[in-house]
Amino acid sequence: MTGFFEHLKVQRWDDHRYYHHSRINQSLHLLSASSFLCAYVMVLKDPATAALTGWLIAMVSRQIGHLFFEPKGYDFVNHATHEYKEAIKVGYNLRRKIILLTLWGLSPLLLFADPTLLHTVQPHKTTGQFIRHVGYLWLWLGIGGLLFRTVQLFKIRDVQTGLVWATKILTDPFHDIKLYYRSPGYLLRGELIEGQKFAAHTG
Repeated sequence: MTGFFEHLKVQRWDDHRYYHHSRINQSLHLLSASSFLCAYVMVLKDPATAALTGWLIAMVSRQIGHLFFEPKGYDFVNHATHEYKEAIKVGYNLRRKIILLTLWGLSPLLLFADPTLLHTVQPHKTTGQFIRHVGYLWLWLGIGGLLFRTVQLFKIRDVQTGLVWATKILTDPFHDIKLYYRSPGYLLRGELIEGQKFAAHTG
């Protein structure tokens, strides 16, 4: 287990130092993390609403930060190109994220092709029912996306890497709040990019 937690620490550190330079991105991750925690609380009582919250608020805010505000040029602090960072990304890099988000955006069309979702729900009769069915669909998409990449990592890396990544993803909301709760304050003071703290691993 020592190796597992050390591997988790490394994945978290690499994720932070490579992909979270922007204070706007960090602040959006704080919003995302808070929304995910709300979804975690709701998921057993109302999984459809939890999934809607997770995707529409938590995932959208998180990916907006990465897609539009995170620097894509050469990373002088870590001495790495954007292409290099994309290539070594353990989880979903930008290309894989765009594929996932495309599936997410198109997935409600399945309810028009099969309103029963393979006989798992009754056909919707109202807009509210349709939205709830979309929530169920997005819940399974989220679970499927997590399992797909985990199993993929089993094959292209090793079992521990996949399990560590899945653990990291599920616990990211807690860790992001710990890391980025001060980011809005830095942003209000005009700091758009975090500076010297990326220079070395202090953990």
